Amino acid sequence: MANKEKNKIKLAIYWGAACGGCCVSVLDVHEKLFDIVAAADLVFWPIALDFKYKDVEDMPDKDIDVTLFNGAVRNSENEHMAHLLRKKSKLLVAYGSCAHMGGIPGLANFSNRQEIFERVYETTESTVNPEKITPQTKSKVAEGELSLPEFYNDVRTLNQVVEVDYYIPGCPPQSERLLEVFAAIVSGAELPPKGSVIGALDKSQCDECPREKTENKLLKKFKRPFEIEDDGKTCLLEQGVICLGPATRGGCGVRCIEGNAPCRGCYGPPTSIPDPGAKMMSAIATIIDENEPDAIKKVIETIEDPAGTIYRFSVPQSIIRRKIMPQEKKKEEAVLQS
Repeated sequence: MANKEKNKIKLAIYWGAACGGCCVSVLDVHEKLFDIVAAADLVFWPIALDFKYKDVEDMPDKDIDVTLFNGAVRNSENEHMAHLLRKKSKLLVAYGSCAHMGGIPGLANFSNRQEIFERVYETTESTVNPEKITPQTKSKVAEGELSLPEFYNDVRTLNQVVEVDYYIPGCPPQSERLLEVFAAIVSGAELPPKGSVIGALDKSQCDECPREKTENKLLKKFKRPFEIEDDGKTCLLEQGVICLGPATRGGCGVRCIEGNAPCRGCYGPPTSIPDPGAKMMSAIATIIDENEPDAIKKVIETIEDPAGTIYRFSVPQSIIRRKIMPQEKKKEEAVLQS
């Protein structure tokens, strides 16, 4: 028994800027959770167990065998924990779309801190805040000084803050893939080179998709899913629904498509595709049945929220990375002219 306990790995799970779905996906392994507990000691998992940051700070460096870090880096607390868990972990895994590419929180990079605060604390329909009070990092009260994490202007991926050993994609990752990766780590199996995406395929969703495709299908209009009568057989993109299958790696079991919904891109692009949004723009351009610029523009205008659709999970990691605000654009132009 002692030897069995001695051979258990130390596992940590942290939740950054995310919805919590990745933490739930760990529980979604159902009865296999007992296998995880039998093979690993959970030394840090704030959502489930009563751990404090000081517990991690007091650990020796590299004391944690594996940390699953889910969530993007949105504020100073997330950044502090990214550095701390990097220091304390032998393997740091970006777990899920938000840590991997920025995820849904990364869509905030189409705005900035000032605009977000104005909307949330001043102009929402249910807000009454005539004094325009916003959260402060330091506030003095009778009992002393209260502090809050600093809210950053940009959302960043985990690897934009610290070195990452592996990436497990998905929103959330499929539980089956988590079990496969965990089993490989516990068994001591040889892992791919550091920096690899694991628990996924390096080919596109389209290669796995069972739907029928035709050659040279062209469109004059794009539609939202509720606007079509899906036959359950024909490629969704050919029916006019934006499906990110061409720009997304496989490995999830095409579950969205099996449920008659388009791929949203949460597994990220295959290695050969540096930017999923750029790839989708190219794919969309090839199926527009117009030649004149004005006509092409009208077809493109039928795409609801194009940037938020093709970059839904990947803005911080993309070529564009974030919106350039007017004042920043003026500074860049001045630098170019000097």
